[in-house]
Amino acid sequence: MKSEKASGNEKKMKIVIVNYRYFVSGGPERYLFNIKQVLESKGHEVIPFSIQHSRNVHSEFSNDFLSSIGTGDEVYFSQYNTRSLKDSVKGFARMTYSVEAKRRFSKFLKKTRPDIVYILYYQNKISCSIVDAAHKLNIPIVHRISDYSLVSPCNSLFRYDKNEICEKCLHGSKVNAVKYKCVYNSAIYSLVKALALKIQDLVDIKSKTDAFIFPSNFTLTKFLEGGFPARKLHYIPTLFNHNILRGDIKISYQNFALYVGRLDQDKGILTMLKAFVNTSYNLKIIGFSSSGYMSTIEDFLKDKNHNIEFLGKMDFKEMQTYLSGCLFTIIPSEWYDNLPNTLLESFAFSKCVIASDLGSLAENIENNITGLLFENKNVNSLKEKVDFLFQNSSEAKRIGKNCGLKIREKYSAEDHYNELMSVFEKVKEDRRVSS
Repeated sequence: MKSEKASGNEKKMKIVIVNYRYFVSGGPERYLFNIKQVLESKGHEVIPFSIQHSRNVHSEFSNDFLSSIGTGDEVYFSQYNTRSLKDSVKGFARMTYSVEAKRRFSKFLKKTRPDIVYILYYQNKISCSIVDAAHKLNIPIVHRISDYSLVSPCNSLFRYDKNEICEKCLHGSKVNAVKYKCVYNSAIYSLVKALALKIQDLVDIKSKTDAFIFPSNFTLTKFLEGGFPARKLHYIPTLFNHNILRGDIKISYQNFALYVGRLDQDKGILTMLKAFVNTSYNLKIIGFSSSGYMSTIEDFLKDKNHNIEFLGKMDFKEMQTYLSGCLFTIIPSEWYDNLPNTLLESFAFSKCVIASDLGSLAENIENNITGLLFENKNVNSLKEKVDFLFQNSSEAKRIGKNCGLKIREKYSAEDHYNELMSVFEKVKEDRRVSS
């Protein structure tokens, strides 16, 4: 449901924002720092709650954060290979229900006394126990959804063994994830994630959480199918914060395509590579894999003719050099991507996007107006779009200019702020009336 815009006369709030990382690692963190900046510019006080980590941005509240699970340097699950028994027990609790996190968060809330708790991501490293802590103190809870981890043990609704979208857990038993080893290709980890969802049902986070925010309508519909109450679901497109753009670079349309994102199976990387091998077209790739998928990519490209460059991981400031200079970008996702930042960043640099005709991508791209859609997993369909833009650069520029207009019309920080504040004010009032 689309929320009503705020009046602009809302009272200033103290907002605790929860995320399992307090440094930029992916989409949730990019949003975290963007919305924090916007809220603070409007006079609200934003207080972070996260996990202690060596890469965290400095905060006066860092000592109140949860302790790390391992050494404090790990970022992704694949890096937790040498955990002690103590860390394993702590990790299991953080994936299911952590009494430690509940106690710590409760103490934190009593210290900071916020008006709202805004949750971005707690799965795997914090646990749903923080919902209990806030609910017991009668503090309204708003949760922004980044993936499908509240409705399925596999947060991408993707069968990696079959390389296809799978909704068996969404519409049926979560045991399906165990049967097909959907989490880390492990029956044990899949069972733990299924157990975590069962505990969330027992805790009843659906009723204790006052509102859920969705960047895409498509994802919202999947949560409706998963049994979440319609009255609590709000569609608010992700904001794009123009303040983070560099002022020293100009937009140009050079003869290369660009991919930015994870280098993993569900991102459709092999489909994209197949469209470029044995061509003279230049494809630059920014990103990395935390799952070990890079070896699959390297094996595929071995002994093949191509003009594909892997540029590695970059921060957004460095990335802007390539976004500003590319002819177009590609988002070949083969899972239900939840409005990726790459789409908005491409629009911000007036770049046409070639994307698979799935989920939020099809929802947010108007074919031949703000991008080109190709049939999911169809190499020939993607190659046709790639050929067309390289051979018709004027069309890439025309579509790109439409994208530059769209980013300000639909994804403005001001609109996002107004709609978010409308939800905050409503849940605060509802809590007051029901108390």
